[in-house]
Amino acid sequence: MSERIEVLLAGESWLSAAAHYKGFDQFGSVTFHLGAEPLVRALAETRFALTYLPSHEAAENFPFTREGLARYRAIILSDLGANTLLLPQAVWLRGERVPNRLKLIREWVAAGGGLVMAGGYFSFQGIDGRARWRRTPVEEALPVHCLPHDDRLEVPEGFIAEICGPHPILAGLDQPWPALLGANEVVAKEGADVLARLPAEEGGHPLVIAGHHGAGRTVAWTSDIGPHWLPESFVRWPGYARLWSNILAWVTGG
Repeated sequence: MSERIEVLLAGESWLSAAAHYKGFDQFGSVTFHLGAEPLVRALAETRFALTYLPSHEAAENFPFTREGLARYRAIILSDLGANTLLLPQAVWLRGERVPNRLKLIREWVAAGGGLVMAGGYFSFQGIDGRARWRRTPVEEALPVHCLPHDDRLEVPEGFIAEICGPHPILAGLDQPWPALLGANEVVAKEGADVLARLPAEEGGHPLVIAGHHGAGRTVAWTSDIGPHWLPESFVRWPGYARLWSNILAWVTGG
């Protein structure tokens, strides 16, 4: 294999707390979840070397400088709210000044970096509008506009994407794609290429959008990278690994 291309994936982890009641007695439990394992496995044997920063690690370990980002050719933001990068402990706990990492991402892309945002409850504008990417420097770099409110499209019966290509990102992908169970609603920017969308009966909203920001390339994939919006049937589909290899190849200039 030729020299591997460094990619940074930030997000896709969470803690859930549960209370259990058994008659008079009760107890609590906490569970830690990782949501990126399907993508990590899919890219393991490709030319892309993935550095995975779960959400709680991204808060402190996502680079604060251009030099820190220089090793990466692409960044994937997935199910990670803007506040995680805006409010590291230095700001939140100690009231210190730090570089704005959202502006850093925008400038890094304009200089030639590749940016991908994948969908989820804390992607784009997200559940109850809490992902908060609208009107940020990162939105300026993306090929889509975020909505000002909860943007989830829940489709529990499933939908089959409509392909709008051709485009290198769609190369080698058999049709029809497996069903998806949801996405974030966005609006494609003028000049961006909508490569796939939801069917008309589900609003025809963009699903895969490619664009440019300065010298860099950007992609929005508005569904999940794993369950729940992305069922196991999609993960097992050979096109899943091909789709993500194609996305990363395109945003890194391949």
